[in-house]
Amino acid sequence: MTARDILIPPLGLPGVLRLPKASRAIVVFAHGSGSSRLSPRNTYVAAALNKAGFATLLFDLLLANEEADRKNVFDISLLAARLVTVVRWTSARSDLTGMSFGLFGASTGAAAALVAAAELGDAVGAVVSRGGRPDLAGEALEAVRAPTLLIVGEDDREVLSLNEQAFVRLNCQKALKIVSGATHLFPEPGALDSVIAEATAWFTTHLTESNARS
Repeated sequence: MTARDILIPPLGLPGVLRLPKASRAIVVFAHGSGSSRLSPRNTYVAAALNKAGFATLLFDLLLANEEADRKNVFDISLLAARLVTVVRWTSARSDLTGMSFGLFGASTGAAAALVAAAELGDAVGAVVSRGGRPDLAGEALEAVRAPTLLIVGEDDREVLSLNEQAFVRLNCQKALKIVSGATHLFPEPGALDSVIAEATAWFTTHLTESNARS
């Protein structure tokens, strides 16, 4: 596997691109508020996806000076626009030709991923939300076509309720998985591994297997 620190144009957003040999799909991560490409939870999930054969891209949605303005951190339209730009740039790379694209969003990053998926249409093959706020995607929820998996902790009660409401509004192939005994950040023993198992299965079904059939 190759790992590269990259700067994504036009702003020079820093990212980490990992490419296992013979990858057929890539998962682009959208971190939550107050986090970054160095999120330990997203890094852990990405490493597991790498072992399963997926390429991954973790990057900073905002520049350091932009993060100082808290409005930017919760500006879903801005975050989604960044994600769209990054997906389009990534898909144009010669070393990623022919790959299927998935999005993995956490917290507010999940809302950005869903808005981006709605705009990108068939360019996105699957979306996974971990402890996300899909409700913040607003009207874009109805426009998402990519198969979408919402993963929420059982004891993250407010976020679970918001996910249940957003789930009803999704018109795509969808699933809502509740991790028993887990709270918002899935710190409980085995909780994040449950997220990994669900996400890996979802991406395998909708990215690699569907790509092989097409």
